Amino acid sequence: VAIAVAPAEAPALAQPAASLEVSDAIPSAEMQAQAGSSEFTALVVDDDARNVFALTVLLERHGITVIGATGGREAIAALQETAGIDIVFMDIMMPLMDGYDTMRALRALPEFADLPIIAVTAKVGADEEGRCSAAGASSYVPKPIDTSTLNEAVARWLPHWFGPLTPVKLS
Repeated sequence: VAIAVAPAEAPALAQPAASLEVSDAIPSAEMQAQAGSSEFTALVVDDDARNVFALTVLLERHGITVIGATGGREAIAALQETAGIDIVFMDIMMPLMDGYDTMRALRALPEFADLPIIAVTAKVGADEEGRCSAAGASSYVPKPIDTSTLNEAVARWLPHWFGPLTPVKLS
């Protein structure tokens, strides 16, 4: 099961045109309630608003509060200004300050040395997971996102989390 982001016809900020092609129907309220909810807050860092939107919908459906950032500098500022962020989902290919540089900068700050950072990237290659790990990623999830892989990463770093994330489809 994968999250696929469809190309937008209108500007992404005006009307995000994201599509989670992971299920034929949106789970009922009863199914969503069974999935549980949490008191966790996630920071989603990606320069493409459609990707932020898609991951936000998936996480919020499970009670996870999401803060978005469009780049590395904005992510660092959000973490420094916002208490209680439990996990970060970090895109790698971003302009100005990419995900590698952002993770290295965060790991250099003592208050973020142990913060779970999941590298979420379309950049796949034999050595990509190692590059992400060397830069400070706690886990690596390739795009398109497979929800079972994402579940494993989230559950590993948030042990009291009430997962799993169930696939949803946006209309």
